[in-house]
Amino acid sequence: MGPEYLEYLRECAREDFENRVRLYAPVVGVTYNRIFIRGQKTRWGSCSSAGNLNFNYLLMLAPVYVRNYVIVHELCHRKEMNHSKRFWAEVERVLPDYREAERWLKEHGEELMMQKESMD
Repeated sequence: MGPEYLEYLRECAREDFENRVRLYAPVVGVTYNRIFIRGQKTRWGSCSSAGNLNFNYLLMLAPVYVRNYVIVHELCHRKEMNHSKRFWAEVERVLPDYREAERWLKEHGEELMMQKESMD
């Protein structure tokens, strides 16, 4: 596996994340601007105040429920640009089992990031 595989993951991620964001945005009750797919070294996702959503294409190597969690997490930042109790209550409203996905990322996230480094 090398750069070609990373490009393939990026292409798959674009389609997957666009579809999932379209699905979850109305559930969260928010709009968004643009979606960017990147290969960040330390982040799985982010949300700008302009409503742009950024997602790490390495999430394609994670289970679907983990991708859903990252998407919902970033969409909830459209309501709360912080990690307050209200923010987490909104995440939990949409994904009651979100802590399972957080746990997965804590346990396996570093190895996903290391896979990118070995393919660069």
